[in-house]
Amino acid sequence: MDQTTTAAILRDHVACECADMCRHCETRALSVCGPLESDDFLGLQRLNHPVTFPARAVLFNQESPVRHVFTIVHGVVRLYKLLPDGRRQIVGFALPGDFLGLALADGYGFCADSVTAVSACRFSRDHFADFADRHPAMLRRLHDMATHELALAQQQMVLLGRRDAEEKIASFLIVLQKRWARITGKISVTIDLPMGRQDIADFLGLTIETVSRTLNRMARDRLLVIVPDGVRVLDAPRLESLASA
Repeated sequence: MDQTTTAAILRDHVACECADMCRHCETRALSVCGPLESDDFLGLQRLNHPVTFPARAVLFNQESPVRHVFTIVHGVVRLYKLLPDGRRQIVGFALPGDFLGLALADGYGFCADSVTAVSACRFSRDHFADFADRHPAMLRRLHDMATHELALAQQQMVLLGRRDAEEKIASFLIVLQKRWARITGKISVTIDLPMGRQDIADFLGLTIETVSRTLNRMARDRLLVIVPDGVRVLDAPRLESLASA
């Protein structure tokens, strides 16, 4: 058996192992690959290069050439833009099932780094785009994801411009609670907050002191309890009312 044949067999074996692993992936139904049938799914897996990142590692930098796209499998990724004066504006947090990197521009429009340890499916942008062009179901899923991202961006605009600190934090918590529920399949009274308070402040356009003071006041008012790595909601109707103000 020549080296070319051996390499091809090895690639097929690895692709089959990846496909089997991905069939049991908890986030597959939410991911860009979710609509694909078995044969098409295996074809996409041949393009996949699984990667892992420790916490506080860089996935890509703003304006660097777009060579790869990513589906987040586990962990949380911080998305932010660097402003001309050196400050940063966090524009979002990517959770399991979210897709990063497919843009019309040649450079990434924001920076991405890991808040926690992250595992992801990584694809060559060009190979992924060619594959998507041949699979309408994937194009529809990408369109749905883009619509979801637009809705989050619109929510963020309202957060930054029209709400006070307590309303901003309440809205942030409710949106995050619903995003986690979309992944786990159930609403939990405990909302995981793997990002730090400085990250929350930079996302909401507040200071870290204001975030800490507001969360502590909410705890005193029995809206929530601050627990390790998150909060536990005690009065969901009041929190929802604040978030929708």
